[in-house]
Amino acid sequence: MNRWLPFPLSSAALAVVWLLLNQSLELAHLLLAAAAGFGGGLLLAKLQVPGHRVRRRLPTAARLLLDVFVDIVRSNIAVARIVFQPSARGRVAGFLSIPLDLRHPGGLAVLACIVTATPGTSWARYDATRNVLTLHVLDLVDEDAWVTQFKQRYEKALMEIFL
Repeated sequence: MNRWLPFPLSSAALAVVWLLLNQSLELAHLLLAAAAGFGGGLLLAKLQVPGHRVRRRLPTAARLLLDVFVDIVRSNIAVARIVFQPSARGRVAGFLSIPLDLRHPGGLAVLACIVTATPGTSWARYDATRNVLTLHVLDLVDEDAWVTQFKQRYEKALMEIFL
């Protein structure tokens, strides 16, 4: 990876795609393809996350994947009950602040995907300075139990994988 052309294959692919989409080999399109490839490579270099170590923990990743799958199924059933039985009392939606120990950008991205994929929860805010995640929970019964379960099921596994 050099300074002026950090991703030469990506830059070349972008230039070729430009030419294929325009179906032209005119000088103007050749120059635009070169500019798109060069600029795209530089932009891709800016998007690269600084190198972090990721441990290959297949058993931990498999357990996390199973936990997420089970939680998605449970959440779908719980949300369906809320939707089809709106008269049920005692349901309170609310925001929940969870202090995180996880700081790895890849781990946070996976955590965001998990929260997004689970019905009844949504990633509302992440304060990077305080490292606090704010979740919106559709059926918030016990805040302390939520925080404990979240940290044990997701954050602990992600920290094993991404640290």
